[in-house]
Amino acid sequence: MKSSGMKQTAAISISRIQLNRYTDQVVEGESFITDHIFSYIISGNQDMFIGNKLFTFKDGDFRLFRKNHLVKYAKKPTKQGYRTITVTIDQNTLREIKKEAEYKTRNRFPDEPVFLLKPNDYLHSYIESLSPYLKNDGTFNNRIIQLKVKELVLILVETMPELGSVLFDFSEPGKLDLEAFMQEHYRYNVALKQFAYLTGRSLSTFKRDFEKVFHATPNKWLVQRRLQEAQFLIRDKNKRPADIYLDLGFEDLSHFSFAYKKAFGNAPTRQ
Repeated sequence: MKSSGMKQTAAISISRIQLNRYTDQVVEGESFITDHIFSYIISGNQDMFIGNKLFTFKDGDFRLFRKNHLVKYAKKPTKQGYRTITVTIDQNTLREIKKEAEYKTRNRFPDEPVFLLKPNDYLHSYIESLSPYLKNDGTFNNRIIQLKVKELVLILVETMPELGSVLFDFSEPGKLDLEAFMQEHYRYNVALKQFAYLTGRSLSTFKRDFEKVFHATPNKWLVQRRLQEAQFLIRDKNKRPADIYLDLGFEDLSHFSFAYKKAFGNAPTRQ
């Protein structure tokens, strides 16, 4: 994805609760979601690629992002800017809640990386209740903030009991089909240890399995696979190098151009 210049006010953060405000242009990037995240879009729109699947959201949407996923995003301000409230739901808090309330999981949710939640009065009231905390610029006692996170979890599992199968799942990622996973996620510019974790392997096992499957080291294969896709997009889809290099996992345009010329014998602008 191409990065765009934009004006952004500093995010107001209270530990695990954040109000993010972007006031100007589209902002794009990627991240690794390590904990479940609840998010409410106050204004603006957002496109997200999780794996190779596109999700589109708009103002008024309540969302729950499942932990342990790689995402690429495009945040698109409207006339009111782009504003979201996010709450990170950490594993320790979830373990405490399950132990205290003895919640039992019911009816497993589909294995989706993000859920669009049906709005209700409880969720709207919860969002409104965060206003004084966010205005306080993070000076509240952390125990109070933890209570707000717990309150959210209780609202979610009381109004949507089936979410318990998502929130109270403390298992580590299982061992996945390495070839299928990498073909779906090669565009993500993350450390090898994160690829290893998400495929259910130690780093050493990941490297060993990778070379068995692809007959190349992970770093070499990732560069080659990204360049193959770049060549297709430039030659067959008439894409500009400046518009695709970030989306393909390259950190800067000069590095992309150098690698492309070394692989194919010519600059990416000349086909």
